[in-house]
Amino acid sequence: MNNELTRRDFLRSSALIALGLAAPPWLAEIARADILKLAKGGKVSPDNILVVCQLSGGNDGLNTVIPWSDANYYRVRPTLAVPEDQVLKATDDLGFHPSMTAFKELYDQKQVAIVQNVGYPNPNRSHFRSMEIWQTANPDKVEAYGWLGKYLDNQAKAGSINPVVAIGLTQTTPVALKAKQVSVPCFASLADIRGLIGDPDEERRLREAQGGMADGSASTIREANLAALDAMSELNKVLQTYESKFEYNQDNFGRGFQQIAQIIATSAKTRVIYFSAGGFDTHSQQKDQHARLLQQFSDALNTFMKEMKAIGKAEKVTVLVFTEFGRRVAENNSQGTDHGSGNVLFVAGPQVEGGFIGEKPDLVNLDRGDIRWKIDFRQVYSTVLDEWMGADSATLFGKAFQHVPIF
Repeated sequence: MNNELTRRDFLRSSALIALGLAAPPWLAEIARADILKLAKGGKVSPDNILVVCQLSGGNDGLNTVIPWSDANYYRVRPTLAVPEDQVLKATDDLGFHPSMTAFKELYDQKQVAIVQNVGYPNPNRSHFRSMEIWQTANPDKVEAYGWLGKYLDNQAKAGSINPVVAIGLTQTTPVALKAKQVSVPCFASLADIRGLIGDPDEERRLREAQGGMADGSASTIREANLAALDAMSELNKVLQTYESKFEYNQDNFGRGFQQIAQIIATSAKTRVIYFSAGGFDTHSQQKDQHARLLQQFSDALNTFMKEMKAIGKAEKVTVLVFTEFGRRVAENNSQGTDHGSGNVLFVAGPQVEGGFIGEKPDLVNLDRGDIRWKIDFRQVYSTVLDEWMGADSATLFGKAFQHVPIF
């Protein structure tokens, strides 16, 4: 089929997509993607699954992974520093926040890699811009497509990929999942899928609205829409067949990881799941809020990994945990911390080489009051894409980045 669309074809295609309430946004985008893509080469990695967890707001890495042996830590954080006798000590220099007992358990089992001093050149302290940089993997210019979107586009070069190969548990599509050819369905919760596809009348209306046009691009759109509906309908059915035997806390992290476990347990075609939880922008009264968030995250991740082991999926799952920037080394006058740069990043799963990667934070040789970055976050992305997902990160990012010893 000729991939160049005529203006008439495009207008006809757009008309079909825009038939009143004919299709929800994710379905319409999948159709557009199927029309516009050029299909040849590549395929999705057959077994491995990548879960990306975004800690929105800028997690305070220094009170997450604590340099407890460094007197400078206590000097610059007179009210926020965690007392040495409360730190969950991991090495002679570093330990974890006392609320992270469940995370420490994973560390002791060598299931967590802690990458230190992560950042990028000319760090940006704006939430919006820094998150955009992390999600597009490009600090040099604004991009429309994300690092995972580029990965999915590359997989699509072999032809149509399953519409649920990637899923976002997010209210809107994060930049990381935006792609030129592939569209990723994103839902605030799995209940939204049931609300759309689980209603027989609603699903029948969506299918009937695709029409019977069988020529050119209109036919391609119709087929793409129906394939997407078939995939989502099947996902909705299998999701309801699984009942977790693990108890998660009913907070944002608990609900998020519980739903991720449900997807992995039932959806054999899903390879990428993206999830975010906020609250980490702790400018004031940080102590209690940060402790609560770290406990919620740690408990949920630990329970999730136990469930993956119980269902025989642990060896196939890797979890990447990031945030848009760190916090300033010194606390502010409001018993909080302001936007910084260098930070820690976690990669969890049985297949990782657990432990610390990189030097401990240097709290003396700072960059405008921030920890200096020493490991480019794209080194971590490249390692995960190449060694876990079987991708070619140099092609996706336009250059090769040195891998870090995660796996």
